[in-house]
Amino acid sequence: MLSKNQIKLITSLQQKKQRFANQLFFAEGIKVIQELVESNFELVHLYSTQNDFEEVSQDKKTLISANELKKISALATQNSCLAVFRIQADKKIIESGLILALDSIRDPGNLGTILRLCDWFGIDQIVCSKDAVDIYNPKVVQATMGSIARVNVNYIDLENFIGKTQLPVFGTFMQGSTIYKTDLPQEGIIVMGNEANGISPELEKLIKNRLTIPRFGSLQKTESLNVATATAIVLSEFRRS
Repeated sequence: MLSKNQIKLITSLQQKKQRFANQLFFAEGIKVIQELVESNFELVHLYSTQNDFEEVSQDKKTLISANELKKISALATQNSCLAVFRIQADKKIIESGLILALDSIRDPGNLGTILRLCDWFGIDQIVCSKDAVDIYNPKVVQATMGSIARVNVNYIDLENFIGKTQLPVFGTFMQGSTIYKTDLPQEGIIVMGNEANGISPELEKLIKNRLTIPRFGSLQKTESLNVATATAIVLSEFRRS
């Protein structure tokens, strides 16, 4: 059974301020929770309507009713379980291989999908501008489908980082060299811009390698691609080179 204090704490974790004040976040659904339980994330407590997750010790799980789960769930249609985890300390950024840099990505679904793409294409480091959506936002966690456990995300001053790096820096723009005809390295930083405004002018000045995904439609009326869709194409091309 859930206490009022437990309900208050868990529902408060939908807010970024409370997540970082408590150093906690939550995940929902068997798949996502299973991935996190098997990772380096510390499980604080599991709440489930079923007697599952046998590997979790009894003192760290509570059997609750569907009605109780509804009170703490952030989903319109809740799953059968919710688990609270401890936020991990930031890991050091290692400037090698391919690193994805996200400039002011605001949509939780986009960030979650981009994490899944990085997991798929073997990109284990993402650097985000400090104004990007929080990785521990419940909608982001849900959209990653467990990939949050395998991709390291840091929130940093992107302008400072890109200005100092020794790695080649690539940015995606409406005008640039077509990505399908460019020799792409296996090491570098790939910058993807904000959903509405693209890469900021401050960062644009620091990017020497401008890439574009050409349009093939006869009318060419589409203004731009969704940032997660564009990221999928860009990562695929970098891995194909």
